[in-house]
Amino acid sequence: MLLGKGIYKSKGSKFLAFAESITTEDEAKDLIAGYKKRYHDARHVCYAYRLGPDLWRTKDDGEPHGTAGLPILRSIDAQKKDNVLVVVVRYFGGTLLGTGGLMVAYREAAKEALLS
Repeated sequence: MLLGKGIYKSKGSKFLAFAESITTEDEAKDLIAGYKKRYHDARHVCYAYRLGPDLWRTKDDGEPHGTAGLPILRSIDAQKKDNVLVVVVRYFGGTLLGTGGLMVAYREAAKEALLS
């Protein structure tokens, strides 16, 4: 079930974020596959999810290690959310953001989706 959407723009890149309620890893995997199919033209489809205190996963999907999935997970944890998946789709705008810029973009997009 869709909980919220967010959008973040930086230097021409657009980050579309979607927060989904989940109850199992299989459900998370199915939703992720659906987003990858729907946004097949995007440069990156990154995500993080948390199911309870000990089960979480992240994926940077081609972004530099630790610049996408982990900031998304940190946004989930900052909002004290559980049983949630956040997918952030990036459309590259032609200007590199650097690792710091990427981390801010993914974190802020995820935060907006979680708060909407």
